Amino acid sequence: MDNNKVILLVEDNPRDETLTLRALKKSNIVNEVIVARDGVEALDYLFGTGTHTGRDTTALPQLVLLDLKLPKVDGLEVLRRLRSDPRTRRLPVVVFTSSSEEEDILSSYSLGANSYVRKPIEFEQFLEATKQLGLYWLVLNEASPTE
Repeated sequence: MDNNKVILLVEDNPRDETLTLRALKKSNIVNEVIVARDGVEALDYLFGTGTHTGRDTTALPQLVLLDLKLPKVDGLEVLRRLRSDPRTRRLPVVVFTSSSEEEDILSSYSLGANSYVRKPIEFEQFLEATKQLGLYWLVLNEASPTE
């Protein structure tokens, strides 16, 4: 699989993980999805540390779908670290979370999120939101050239 066609899904809720994967598949988005179930696992994958030591870190995902409420390292800290590193600062990051707290929205954008999407509760709406995210970020969006 072409690594720049990978989606990194950072999600600790098994139900939301399953819904997101089903919605992407049902939308005919065939990108490989790597799932990180906490912030540490996400950072290890992106920076080639921990369980991902030795991974080719020049092969970045095309998109990161990032939940905020994560164990070990929360989503805002993951975002902070991504934006502070020259290798990952332009990586498209969509905060995909159940939080509608104004503080979370402001913090996400202040830290450099490309988009903030609140997860719908109802499955059909969740499906549609995921489909639209996939179509926009993986098909329509013109990615930043790598340095």
